[in-house]
Amino acid sequence: MGKKAPGNKWREESLSRDRIIEASIELLDSSGESGLTFRTLSERLATGPGAIYWHVANKTDLLTAACDAIIARTIDACAPSAKPKAAIRSLALGLFDAIDAHPWVGSALTSPAGLLPMVRILEPLGQQVRALGVPAKEQWATVSTLLHFILGVGGQNAANGQLARTQGLDRDDFLKGVAAMWSQLDPKEYPFTRSLAGKVQAHDDRADFLAGIDLILKGIESAPRR
Repeated sequence: MGKKAPGNKWREESLSRDRIIEASIELLDSSGESGLTFRTLSERLATGPGAIYWHVANKTDLLTAACDAIIARTIDACAPSAKPKAAIRSLALGLFDAIDAHPWVGSALTSPAGLLPMVRILEPLGQQVRALGVPAKEQWATVSTLLHFILGVGGQNAANGQLARTQGLDRDDFLKGVAAMWSQLDPKEYPFTRSLAGKVQAHDDRADFLAGIDLILKGIESAPRR
């Protein structure tokens, strides 16, 4: 019986769950969820599908693990702060940027299989909400509001960016078109939207996101406590 080539033995020994996850993140970033298959992953890792299945059960498990890795890194990288409001803003902005850099993370977090990544987000948010003095009976609604805003706005921003890239759209040109369309609306039927025509062209998505977080935090602080 012939001996295995040294290169094959090295690849088998060096293959780990972490290495598989890193390669999966690279594929997801470059090709999206549709580009992550065990075949393409096997080719990238120069191994067989069986070796990958030893570490992950299926594609759902792999996607969840990749998402969890991104979320864990994001939370670890957030600037620590003794002040709850600053900690929430740092975490929210970190997640916004992470979802923008890895658009597939947003959809992965909406899956029931994304339990652990979601818990990683829920825990620090909940701890800071408690530190703000929110009563126990109001903590779930408060954390849910923050969580849905972060994931909803972050996911939509990432989807918009992805659409622009796939269709070759220039952001400035697109917003100019929107501004032009809004400026031509009937002033009696759409007075508010028409009034924003000059502002939509220069708005900053990241700054708008933080403004929304600040509005939520202001509401938390101003709520009567019993």
